[in-house]
Amino acid sequence: MSAVAFALVLTGVLLNAAAQLLLKAGTNAVGHFEFHLDNVLPVGLKLAFEPHILGGMACYAVSLVVWIMALSRVPVSIAYPMLSIGYVINAFVAYFWFGEALASQKLLGIGFIVVGVYLVAKS
Repeated sequence: MSAVAFALVLTGVLLNAAAQLLLKAGTNAVGHFEFHLDNVLPVGLKLAFEPHILGGMACYAVSLVVWIMALSRVPVSIAYPMLSIGYVINAFVAYFWFGEALASQKLLGIGFIVVGVYLVAKS
């Protein structure tokens, strides 16, 4: 994989991970909600104008463009598994930013992901 292709894949993965984290921060800011016919508009507007959610949607939009560029250079059988790096990033960032648990079982699973991505990248 060339340096440009690797940079595109990594950028796409990081933008996708950032989008997830921003969406989570946005839902934390809005709070728990239920969609009912009588509150679709107020809740929808609250979500639509929450800055973190807007940032997450922007990250998704840019990541889509970057990902298409990456797929034009890297076989999908290599590029797609690289998205798993996002799970690893999100688990650790969620631990530090949102206080989410990072138990040994989860760490073991993350270890399997890292080994799997390494093996795919080396193939």
